[in-house]
Amino acid sequence: MIDYRSWRHTFKLDPDKTIGDDELEALCESGTDAIIVGGTYGVTYDNTLELMSRIRRYAVPAVLEISSLDAVVPGFDSYFIPLVINAGDADWLFAPHVSGLKAFGQYIHWDEIIAEGYLVANPDSGVARLTKARPIEGAAEAKAYAQTAAKICRLPIVYLEYSGAYGDPAVVRACKSGAGEAHLFYGGGIRTAEQAAEMAALADTIVVGNVIYEDLQAALSTVRAVKR
Repeated sequence: MIDYRSWRHTFKLDPDKTIGDDELEALCESGTDAIIVGGTYGVTYDNTLELMSRIRRYAVPAVLEISSLDAVVPGFDSYFIPLVINAGDADWLFAPHVSGLKAFGQYIHWDEIIAEGYLVANPDSGVARLTKARPIEGAAEAKAYAQTAAKICRLPIVYLEYSGAYGDPAVVRACKSGAGEAHLFYGGGIRTAEQAAEMAALADTIVVGNVIYEDLQAALSTVRAVKR
């Protein structure tokens, strides 16, 4: 199994978005701890396979965060399985996982599978609309969600996702407190080295995504900010 607990910084790449070879090389050779592949819309088997095969030219660990059964591609180091713990549509808790196990259960290497309690914190995001995510009413509720994931469901990862918006540090701090021994990932809206450093001081691992496609140098600066 990959040692995700040692990660401080990751990049997240969307198979439905375009990235050139030079840009991909810069990301993979930047010193980031891992590349996570995943997205909400437009993720297919073909574009996931194509991106995975390009990342595999480099030594950096590559993880697939599964959002569609149609895009489950073998060859990644590990697979993150999100359970959207504040989903308003109950089907997003377990129904996709049951379907996936019916289809692929006999082929799964369980040591490659890591479940994550996924807390969607930006109500305007695509993933919030897709899962009908319930709004988080402040830091105390965020902590309770993190405790639900870590203490009741015993999930090893709590993933706080602001999905394009920069998060509230108080909410991140509360999730870290509620997560206990579970590993807290934070993703959303990190566009500067300063923001990367701020969130890395609160969460165990930060995930940098959208800025990759907007300002590559700014994205690369987040690695130095966390690793220095």
